[in-house]
Amino acid sequence: MTVHWDDYRVFLAIARHGTLSGAARGLGLSQPTVGRRLQALEEALARPLFQRTSDGYVLTSEGHSILASIEEMEEQASAVQRRLTGESQLKGMVRVSTTEWFGAHLLAPVFADIRVDYPDLIIELITETRLISLARREADIGFRFREFEEPDVVQTRVADIAFSAYASQTYLQRRSDAGARKEHVLITMDTNFDSLADVAWLSQRLPHATTGLRANSRDVQAKLCAAGGGIAVLPNCVGDSTAGLVRLDLQDAPPGRTVWAGYHKDLKRSPRVRTVLQSVLHQLRETSV
Repeated sequence: MTVHWDDYRVFLAIARHGTLSGAARGLGLSQPTVGRRLQALEEALARPLFQRTSDGYVLTSEGHSILASIEEMEEQASAVQRRLTGESQLKGMVRVSTTEWFGAHLLAPVFADIRVDYPDLIIELITETRLISLARREADIGFRFREFEEPDVVQTRVADIAFSAYASQTYLQRRSDAGARKEHVLITMDTNFDSLADVAWLSQRLPHATTGLRANSRDVQAKLCAAGGGIAVLPNCVGDSTAGLVRLDLQDAPPGRTVWAGYHKDLKRSPRVRTVLQSVLHQLRETSV
């Protein structure tokens, strides 16, 4: 059976979105049409390309084995179209995964700038604490605060992120009015992240303080801190941009974090991935974070 390029485009859309409905929206087709196209492709290739799960569509080993080749076909088709039309813009989507605060404070401005230069490029930013799988194409690029351990992932060190201890003027004034007799109150990560170095550092600097507030979001911690809830250790980019917070001198600075970027080796030749990653590397390495 003859396989048409449009069927391969459906395959790529499902691999990137993980659902028929998401692929349909991205392609401007109906969900039944996407389902029929996928069925036709699997019948033509005589092998299942996706495993249907309760969480969506996951590439099978057969599907993963042809993914890079089809993405190369997509890039070649785009190159032909650009040459024929005289276009030099990148097109398509790049999915990026990272934590909420890193995405909001450091990646969002860079991505907005990229879109000025490449208006046909779509950058989808997914923020969550869960470690996504690059092998299952849950994202094209991942930014983490630990090195990648998955096989076939190309990674690079992005930047070292500085942290500081913060409190609000309201909190400091309240404690001053009490004659410094009242013990400090700490705002820390939730119990799932007690092993982070800054949590232990804050407890060591203020051993008699009580932990009064916890949150798994640095931005939420910053809001709690700004409202007078206590002392928090925050990334400088978060604390410095939150109105009402001041840095505290607790003898030395909290331990920082190193950011790593990774992508699956199959995307090494993708102009979209290279453009987004190089833009982030250039911006963050040029500025103090």
